[in-house]
Amino acid sequence: MQDIVLKTPTVESVIHCGAGTFEKYSQNLKGRRLFVITDDTVNELYAGLIASTFGKVDKFVFPAGEESKTPQTLLNILNRMLEAGIKRNDTVVAFGGGVVGDIAGLAASLYMRGVCLVQIPTTLLAQVDSSVGGKTAVDLNGVKNVLGTFYQPEEVIADPLFFKTLTVREMRCGLGEIVKYGALNKNVYDKLLINENNLFSLDFLEEIVYDCVAHKADVVTKDEHDLTGLRKSLNLGHTTGHALELKYGGLSHGEYVLIGAYYELYIAQNLNICGGQYSENLKKLILRVLDEVPAFDGLESVGEVALHDKKNSDGLISLVVPKSEGEWTEVKIEKKKYISALTECAQKIRENKW
Repeated sequence: MQDIVLKTPTVESVIHCGAGTFEKYSQNLKGRRLFVITDDTVNELYAGLIASTFGKVDKFVFPAGEESKTPQTLLNILNRMLEAGIKRNDTVVAFGGGVVGDIAGLAASLYMRGVCLVQIPTTLLAQVDSSVGGKTAVDLNGVKNVLGTFYQPEEVIADPLFFKTLTVREMRCGLGEIVKYGALNKNVYDKLLINENNLFSLDFLEEIVYDCVAHKADVVTKDEHDLTGLRKSLNLGHTTGHALELKYGGLSHGEYVLIGAYYELYIAQNLNICGGQYSENLKKLILRVLDEVPAFDGLESVGEVALHDKKNSDGLISLVVPKSEGEWTEVKIEKKKYISALTECAQKIRENKW
């Protein structure tokens, strides 16, 4: 077990990583009034664990999936909290994956102008990324994460015991974010290369969760509210990934992050930003997780979706791309050139030339 302390000017958040953290730190929540938020998939797996650990608690369960990440679900949660008589000194527990953490975090930040929040992420993606850093959100009118707040959890309990119930797709989803960190952090990159044939090993994943969380905590400590541009680095692969996800669907968020990173790596190489063995290694890692990257048709509309990404400015599409080991840069590109590059990349994929 290892702890990471994320300090900001207003709050201190502690992330507990490793086997045994749930058993140890969940005990700290006993004696508090808890309001547990989860989805029906997680509840089916862990309702017994929640009951045996926390006793009889107020609990809100919503249908699993991105489709539930809506203002209506948020309002339903807030209404239930009010009906249950939750007070400002009570604690919201987000028990689930990224969608659960995003909605529960937003509810905690809004209810009575803020109640205590504890994140207990049960997916690989949530443990390495979304539960850490305080970003909360719901989607609106097909635009991802457009309604949200920055609201740090008091604690994050990231225990690998939950990985045992994850599907292969859910593992891929989390590995999408891990490979992203590999493109940003040389230590993570080196460990990924050493373990390229072992990426789905639970022992490896337990170790790499700490490294990814440590990197993100350092970034958030320096740029909690996305003001200096440093936190923007965490969006590597996400601009194109989000646009493709909204356009085509059918795959997980993490898989689309990897696909987005693959297409954006092509753009970076064409701009002479990234290349050589480093570029080949990143491609190899992406394909170790995905097996193959789709060659999409009809990419014109993807450019329009990408243009509405909240990271953009001056009418240009902002991409965070790898530069060299542990280094990244931001590229701003016109929509027309962006669509052309995506289309060219898709054709190269069809021809097995990328």
